[in-house]
Amino acid sequence: MAVTKLFFNARLKVMMVLAAAAGAVIALRLVDIQVLRHHAYQQMAERNRTQVIFQTAPRGRVFTADGVAIASNEPSFSFYYLGAGNKDPEYLGQLAHDFAPRLKMKPEDVLAKLEEGAKSGKATVLAENLSTRGTVALQELQLYYPGVYLIEETKRSYPYGGLASHLLGYIGSMDDREWRNRDPRLGYRLNSKLGKNGIEKKFEKELKGADGGVYLEVDYRGRVKSIIQDKKWAAGSDVYLTLDFKLQQAAEEGLKNSNTGRGAAVAIDPRTGAVLALASAPAYDPNIFVQYSDEDNSKTSKKINEYNLAIQGIYPPASTFKIITAAAALEDGHIDVNHKINCPGHYDSGPRVFKCWSRHGPVDFFDGMSNSCDVYFYTVAAQIGAASIERIQRLFMFGRQTGIDLPGEKAGNLYGPTRRARNKTYWFIGDTLNLSIGQGELLVTPIKLAQFAAAVASRGNVYRPYYVEKIVSNQTGRTEIVGQTEILQKAELKPQTYDLLFKALKHTVDDGTARRAKIKGLDVYGKTGTAQNPHGDDHGWFMAFAGREGEEPSIALAVFVEFGKGGSSAAGPIARSMLEAYFDIEKPAPKKAAAPQAPVRPDEDYDELLTAGEQNGGI
Repeated sequence: MAVTKLFFNARLKVMMVLAAAAGAVIALRLVDIQVLRHHAYQQMAERNRTQVIFQTAPRGRVFTADGVAIASNEPSFSFYYLGAGNKDPEYLGQLAHDFAPRLKMKPEDVLAKLEEGAKSGKATVLAENLSTRGTVALQELQLYYPGVYLIEETKRSYPYGGLASHLLGYIGSMDDREWRNRDPRLGYRLNSKLGKNGIEKKFEKELKGADGGVYLEVDYRGRVKSIIQDKKWAAGSDVYLTLDFKLQQAAEEGLKNSNTGRGAAVAIDPRTGAVLALASAPAYDPNIFVQYSDEDNSKTSKKINEYNLAIQGIYPPASTFKIITAAAALEDGHIDVNHKINCPGHYDSGPRVFKCWSRHGPVDFFDGMSNSCDVYFYTVAAQIGAASIERIQRLFMFGRQTGIDLPGEKAGNLYGPTRRARNKTYWFIGDTLNLSIGQGELLVTPIKLAQFAAAVASRGNVYRPYYVEKIVSNQTGRTEIVGQTEILQKAELKPQTYDLLFKALKHTVDDGTARRAKIKGLDVYGKTGTAQNPHGDDHGWFMAFAGREGEEPSIALAVFVEFGKGGSSAAGPIARSMLEAYFDIEKPAPKKAAAPQAPVRPDEDYDELLTAGEQNGGI
């Protein structure tokens, strides 16, 4: 009996020790939960009853110099599943079935996102970029189904479609590389949109705003009980361009309605270097990348032509280059502007006969320029030599980039005997003659020719073109001046040389091949060009600068129509429309049909005068 009692007492003591140990563990755990880690557990509990929905901030707008928004924002909505409440597969399937047609999605795609949210327990976006019209039905469903939430955001909008599209660029979703290289300070998320090209990409940091968010209190069924915090977004900064809206419109419409619909037009302020218009055709509509997801986009192709012909297309400048040849002759003193040179329709260089586009007869300097007589410039070039022409080329920075802050700009090609000598190859008389009329290996971009026109208009200032004037913060109101006038080089010519060039180019507009640009009330100076194209129809050029009567030029431009056949007929009307838009000149009403008159000498129809394989500058 005594042994049994001792055994019982020993077991009792063990049990008491174990009970005490268990009590101590429980007490320590309570201390840990209630005291040591109280804050952490409180945060976990808070997260269990709250959901965070991020709200994308509006991107900064892009304005023209005259205050027209060519990139702005429109209301859009995102539809979220809060990841709480009933997670039964049958229930989720019913949700997917009801939501899919309203979201313009497949039921299986909606179900996959619902299951993802149910598994994570976090708010999951079911659809974004929804239109205001399409959210009416979703707002009704929100009343019947707990655990879903509709939030207002914004989407990018381009009110004028493809206007300045090659300059503006477009936005799109982040890819893996962009996600890895993102700036963490800008608060990107996996579904964030960012600039992919043009201004949208270059000024991404400035245009992207600071996202907001809504902190929701939800119950165990997923119903929203209250909004704990509504963190307001902050819109991105606005970018103000140097573009003139009406001028840009005229350039775009002119190119679109040209005989080929392909080309480029660039206008520059010859007093500052500011880009007044930059158009490349065919353009594209950047709205295709930001369409409402609940609209029918099945027929919309997202294949676009990002090739910016204005800064990347390189072509012979043709007869517009005769300005360089003329300047070289005037500088060297080898030309008497009143001396007449006979044009029989061809020039015999000895080894070869070079044809002119017409038989002009006796012409002096001004008639040679205004009628774009090739024989006149062949004769002048043979007298002064190619080295003089190359020297003037270099003064105006031919063969070099303009320096505009856009990716992919091409430099073109400077043509002259220096490079041939450096490469230990020969230079022939035929090369000099081709150079004199802007043919051969000489290549320029439309923006280079516009830069050249501005340099002539300013009497030698070769500016670096710029297209952004300022950036204004919507958060602080601070203005950052971006655009600055910068002279890259001074083309020092005799004042008399510029005087004579101005007079000749004015004569070309008033009574020559560029007379399509003659506008009452303006002093317009211009030159046409038709560049030979061995792969098809010739290309058309038109360069000009202008100012109001008696005033200094305030605009210089270059228009190029690919395969346009002629500078005067294809590019001339576009240049005229641009000048009328810039100076706000109303187009005259159409005249009534007049009685037939004697035919006027055509400016462009010279194909029959050309022989196979011959280079000719045309007009």
